[in-house]
Amino acid sequence: MMTNIIEITNFSASELDVYARLSEAQLLHFYEPKEGLFIAESPKVIERALDAGYEPLSFLAERRHIEGEAKSILSRCGEIPVYTADFDVLTKLTGFQLTRGMLCAMHRKQLPLLAEVCKDAKRVAILENVVNPTNVGAIFRSAAALGIDAVLLTPACSDPLYRRALRVGMGTAFQIPWTYMSSADEAWPEKGISRLHELGFKTAAMALNEQSVSIDHPALMEEERLAIILGTEGDGLSDSTIAGCDYTVRIPMYHGVDSLNVAAASAVAFWQLGKR
Repeated sequence: MMTNIIEITNFSASELDVYARLSEAQLLHFYEPKEGLFIAESPKVIERALDAGYEPLSFLAERRHIEGEAKSILSRCGEIPVYTADFDVLTKLTGFQLTRGMLCAMHRKQLPLLAEVCKDAKRVAILENVVNPTNVGAIFRSAAALGIDAVLLTPACSDPLYRRALRVGMGTAFQIPWTYMSSADEAWPEKGISRLHELGFKTAAMALNEQSVSIDHPALMEEERLAIILGTEGDGLSDSTIAGCDYTVRIPMYHGVDSLNVAAASAVAFWQLGKR
């Protein structure tokens, strides 16, 4: 039974800072050096986070949803505080319109080690300096849907648990293993690529150059373990990354189009290269 419904009467209450006044970076470092917080938005994303074992700190829910879409989620969470008000009040408090009327502040987990993420994986995606959270979310959604077993990110990538990334990705960051390549022996690109080779992966850089092979090349499909590497928006992969990979792979283009957005390219790459 829900017994901890709290009507918002004071916009300046410190309990609401996580929703109204703290940036994503501040939430990330909220309990530093321990893991911080993130905001999950919409019942679907929150439900997937709960299913993956993430623990809620509090909820912010539009009043009319408490006995509606939010009811089954809140019933799972015991005495966790549920701050509530009407739609207009919550919009004023947060500065934006809530998607499906619900937010949840959740505790982060310690990220797994690269070897743990890759242990049983046959196809992994590596994101090199992808900084737009919309792209990160879209790539995670494609990875989960199209046969990718894990996602690895270089340190400059946007956080997959940022609110926008989670919303765009429909919470798929809770369904597919992922971690950052952040330790000294995983420094990107040289040591990171070497580490992937040690784990038994051949590496495929998604890039357009004279040495690239088509994405449907038979040799790619025959690889038992393949790491698909996608580069930052605009500049693509670094030259040193391309030089260190086993394959350079291109998506054939038509009508004079020279490239795709990294999120669109990931979907094409995952659909073709994720086949077993």
